[in-house]
Amino acid sequence: MEKDIEDYAKDGRLTEPSDGKRYEWRKMIDAVKALGRPLTDKEAEQYRVK
Repeated sequence: MEKDIEDYAKDGRLTEPSDGKRYEWRKMIDAVKALGRPLTDKEAEQYRVK
């Protein structure tokens, strides 16, 4: 028997709840494109809105 997402979902969300951190997404996307790879956690912190 094949399982569907409904079998795993506890509520209506399809993603994890936000951790409250905010980032400058457009700048992060530009950095990822320039680097050609995802940012590390340390690199991403440079774009965090404080």
